[in-house]
Amino acid sequence: MYDDSVTELRARPIADAGRRSPATRRRGLEVRGGWAACLIGLWLAAPLSAQLPEPQVGTQVPRDVREMYDRGAQYLAASQATDGSWPNNYDGGPGATGLAVLALLASGEDPNFGQYSLQVQRGLRAIIRGQNRSTGYFGTSMYHHGFAMLALAEAYGAVDDRQLWSGQEPSGGDPLSIGQALELSVRSAITSQQKNPYSAWRYSPDSRDADTSVAGAVLMGLLAARNAGIEVPDESIDQAIEYFCSMTAENGVVAYAGGMGGFGESLARSSIACLVLAIAKRKETPQYRSVKNYLTENLEQQTSNWKEYARYYQAQALFQADLDAWEKWNRLLIRELKSSQHGDGHFDGQFGPTLSTSMNLLALALNYRFLPIYER
Repeated sequence: MYDDSVTELRARPIADAGRRSPATRRRGLEVRGGWAACLIGLWLAAPLSAQLPEPQVGTQVPRDVREMYDRGAQYLAASQATDGSWPNNYDGGPGATGLAVLALLASGEDPNFGQYSLQVQRGLRAIIRGQNRSTGYFGTSMYHHGFAMLALAEAYGAVDDRQLWSGQEPSGGDPLSIGQALELSVRSAITSQQKNPYSAWRYSPDSRDADTSVAGAVLMGLLAARNAGIEVPDESIDQAIEYFCSMTAENGVVAYAGGMGGFGESLARSSIACLVLAIAKRKETPQYRSVKNYLTENLEQQTSNWKEYARYYQAQALFQADLDAWEKWNRLLIRELKSSQHGDGHFDGQFGPTLSTSMNLLALALNYRFLPIYER
């Protein structure tokens, strides 16, 4: 169990955290550039119970991708619970909700007035309402915390807080803005890291061990928050990157847990390491070169476990590392997903339909490139 008293945050007030700087506002407007063409559909913001309108898409994305993404996004929009979360038979929670929100944001629809604006706003409210205001933690694990933090960071500067909480009854005090909730989540992640002997993360905020899977989820959330203009200490990023470097072998294989033990081939772990090193601007390191080479030399390798999870990270890592390799891998991905998507838009997988659909869509979303974290 997570003891709230152990990691209670007593840092500075955050009343101004939701106020976006001019640079951040410009960033939000740039991100929304892809959504601007959809503003003609303001009337689409109808109640969730109404029939979902046909998506509006551009012409730059391959047709197969557009059709798959539209069906998948429609499935997510229709399967959202009334409280804004997405039920999932594997592991529902703020992280699963965050990934679904990210998948809808990545479609390119305007998040304030477009096709999925109501679903995005309800999902963000569910995430923020589930945050522990004392610690900033999104239960029930640091996996959930990392993915929820990432969703807030990608929504920050793009989703209008005034519209987010318009007409909503306060619960437990005045509602937090996206920026306030994001800053709290960053401070929570850093507090957890400072207590960890490896300067990384595992399942609990109070864990004395670490692993590269959980650490990757949290570190990507921190990197996205920093990109969004939230203060994240360089020391925190540097220490987390040092952990990934210490877990990476010369052949590009990345260990799982603890210190140097547990080496074994894993496309997911090598992809995670490649991605965080790229986003943290550590492409000059030997560890980055080794994981990049490992991934590009194993483009057609299939993983039997956690396929959706591996795809989610592999797509981003290859896009950051080698565009030619990503394009080749992306063609294989499109072919595979086209044959496995169900008529209602969902994908089956070890994580259940919601998480599996969200992760597969986010693997395809590199074709759209609307999310700020997907920029090169």
